[in-house]
Amino acid sequence: MILINVYTSYFSYMNIKRLTIIFIGLLSCFGVFAQNNPLPAHNNWIFGPSVGYQYQSGSFLKASAWGLFAPNETQYMKIDAGANFTWMGGKITVIPELGFTYYVNDFILLPFVKAELTPYTVTPKVGISLFSLIDFGVGYGFDYHTKKDFKQIKGVNLSLGVNIPLNFHLY
Repeated sequence: MILINVYTSYFSYMNIKRLTIIFIGLLSCFGVFAQNNPLPAHNNWIFGPSVGYQYQSGSFLKASAWGLFAPNETQYMKIDAGANFTWMGGKITVIPELGFTYYVNDFILLPFVKAELTPYTVTPKVGISLFSLIDFGVGYGFDYHTKKDFKQIKGVNLSLGVNIPLNFHLY
């Protein structure tokens, strides 16, 4: 009986030792293959839709499409094109808009500067962004052309926007 226990103990020890060596060998092989197969390259652009609210001589709902790229490791630039929707004069008015945003650094809260152009105003802004997903901006809109049967859109501009990335990647 003692001989059987010694034999099974030795056999179990040898099995564990063999399994450990085989396991370490397999991990080493996977490591070699992983080094030979780098992660796939991604497009440098991140893009998606954006929705938001803006106050500038009235309330506007904003909807746009945007693209963001990194000229270096700590700065980002975003280009967006969309429309501002408002209810003035008893009807819905749609105003097209083009914007350019420059995020100053790479951190949780990113300060930014932005310029927005519509057929009626130019609006420079500054603000902060949470991971470039939620933007809060403050600026001043300069009216250069007043729309017929519409009030001037000028003055202090406050905006809040949510950017929804469709092709976000971590590597």
